[in-house]
Formats: sequence, structure tokens, C-alpha cells
Amino acid sequence: MERTYVMLKPDAHERGLMGEVIKRIENKGYKILRLEMGMVSDEQVAEHYGHLKGDGYPKEAFGEVNEYIQRGPVVKMIIEGNNVISGIRRMIGPTKEVKQVAGELRFELCSSTQENLIHASDSVETAEIEIKRFFS
Repeated sequence: MERTYVMLKPDAHERGLMGEVIKRIENKGYKILRLEMGMVSDEQVAEHYGHLKGDGYPKEAFGEVNEYIQRGPVVKMIIEGNNVISGIRRMIGPTKEVKQVAGELRFELCSSTQENLIHASDSVETAEIEIKRFFS
């Protein structure tokens, strides 16, 4: 069994979409091992989105993401299942709107690339780091 980290971002809460997303995860057969709702700390933002301070990103990118992710509560989850990392990532779809297809969460529910509703780990290694980061 594989585990992954999933975060429903503030726009999921603001738009009343938390239940819909969780329902889709459970309907796929994945098990929610842990779920917490709360705010993301400054330290967690710096660790999780620190790559946006590097080369190749606009100078204001980190500030915009920081403001977005801290404007309201998030739902943090540890999800378990067979091939859950790739399965959840296929379920949510890519961040960029031009690459999204019908059936994916982001295609059906996101209002923009910037407010993209959900985050999911992209590898076993990243999942373990993110689980430790958000469930200390």
C-alpha cells in the first residue's frame, strides 16, 4: 500500500467543494488515514513553496502563492491505496488549464490556474516529506 499527501486549498473551502473532492477520492477506493483542517504556517509555506523564490519564476510568484494559501483554512489529508500517488495525480489533472481534460478535478472545478483547488504529492519521497511537514 502506498501513501500520499493531499491538500485542499482555501478556494475549495470558500467555494464549498471540499465534500465533492473528498467524495471523489473515496469513490475511487482510496482510504483517508488522517484528515485535519487548519491554517498553513509561515514556515510550512516557506518549505513547501520555497522553489518559487528561485530562478525562472517571476519575483512576485512566492508572495502571491503565500497570500493565496494563507487566506483561509486548508484540508490536509493522508491518503492510502494501491498506486495512490499516480492515481490521485491523474484524478486531479495538471495545473495548467490548456493541458486539462474533461473528468479531471481541476478541469471541472477550478476557476483559474492560480486558484487550483488541490495539491497532491508527486512521488513516494515527496509524499513522506510533505506528510512530515504538515502532520508533525
